[in-house]
Parts: sequence; structure tokens; C-alpha cells
Amino acid sequence: MRAPVARVLAGILGFQILLGALLVVGDLQTGLRMPSFGPGAPRLTEPVRPGDQRRRYSPDYQRPALDPVRDPGELPDRLALTQIDGDTWRLEGAIASGDAARMIKQLNATVPAPETVILQSPGGSVRDALALGRHLRSAGIGTAMLRGEVCYSACPYLFAGGTARRIEDGASIGVHQHYFGESTILPAFVAVESIQRGQGDVMVYLDEMGIDPMVMQHALTTPSDEIYVLLPEELDRYGFATGPRTDT
Repeated sequence: MRAPVARVLAGILGFQILLGALLVVGDLQTGLRMPSFGPGAPRLTEPVRPGDQRRRYSPDYQRPALDPVRDPGELPDRLALTQIDGDTWRLEGAIASGDAARMIKQLNATVPAPETVILQSPGGSVRDALALGRHLRSAGIGTAMLRGEVCYSACPYLFAGGTARRIEDGASIGVHQHYFGESTILPAFVAVESIQRGQGDVMVYLDEMGIDPMVMQHALTTPSDEIYVLLPEELDRYGFATGPRTDT
């Protein structure tokens, strides 16, 4: 394990202990929703500025005002693959459980073979995002995001799988805490162990994909009903874009 991953894992140990205590006190009455700290965040439609990047979030909330150059319409309830032009395809919608296997089968069957997939997703299943991201990498498929479109929650992990990653100016990428399999009957210590293992898997994956796992500091401190929107300089710092961003 590389040093950055080890440092991040060590840094979140105290957070996990606190989380376990909070789950015990709450007696799991509301399931495994990660606890929210501090005042409520502004709405997602409000502009994001350095140091003011957490916004209230639900996949059903209004999308941010990103001055889109196109109207993408309603996103599908689960990932859908459509051809745009030649070897460029669009992969969009919520990431549902089982989507990795379903999408891998479709990607393998496309002719011509995809060279780039354009992503837009409100997030969903982390495990499926990781599995599909690893397939994109092994198949040599790049990822891209267009101006005015979003990639939140588990979607940035899928985006990270691209061999080349292109982000147009005006695209929005954001992270937050995850469930990793919700249950209302597990003892708190078992629930926390499952969450910690899932977070460790994500950090190892990011390291494999050439993304600085320190991006998880933002995910771990942002409740699941909020989203931390990464600034362009953070996307560069953590390695999400493999080349210069474009504005067209």
C-alpha cells in the first residue's frame, strides 16, 4: 500500500470510532445514514466558491445552475448506454445494483468498440461503480464529462476508471459519504466495520487509477444528504483530469 493510502486510512480511524459511538447512541433508529455535522448546507443551485463547496443533495434535488449547452433531459433510473458518434458512447443514469455486470456485457458487444464514454450520473452503487471502472481501465476506454452535466456520489469513482479523462469547463464532480450496504439490524460495530472496509476499498481503487486518495477527506466529512463539489483546481490536484480541460 502506498504511503498516501496508509496516511488516509490512519487519519479516518478516529472518525470511524466516533461514527460507531453515534450509531450506538442513535440505536440505529434511522438506519445507517451517516451523521451530519454543522449547519445545513446551501441548495445545490447556489454557486460554489472556494471554502464553500458543500451543498444539500439528493438525486431528486434540482440540478446546479451550470449554464448547460444542452438539455440532457431526465436521467434514467439505472445506467443506459447509447451511441453518440462512432466509437464515442454516452453512459448516464443512476448506478443501480447489478449495473456493472449489465453494462460490461453491453460494452463488450458494441461495434465499433467504445473508445470514450461520456458520463452523467447522480451516483448510486459504489461497488458497481468500482467494478465498472476497473472494466473501463482494462478495456482501454476513456471517460469524459461535458459542460453543464454532473457526476456525483459514486460516479467520480466510475469516471476515475477511464484510461484518459477529459473534463470540460462547467462540468460538476462531487463526492460524499456512502452506505456500502444499508441495514437496520446489524450491531453498530459490525456496521462500522463494513463501512470502513468499503472506504478502504475505494481508496485502494483510487490509488490504482492514479487518483490521489486524499480526495476521500472530502467524501468522509460530507454527509450523505450533502455533496462536496470539487473545484477545478482540486480536480487537477487529485488527478481526475489527465489532460487540460476544454471549454467546448
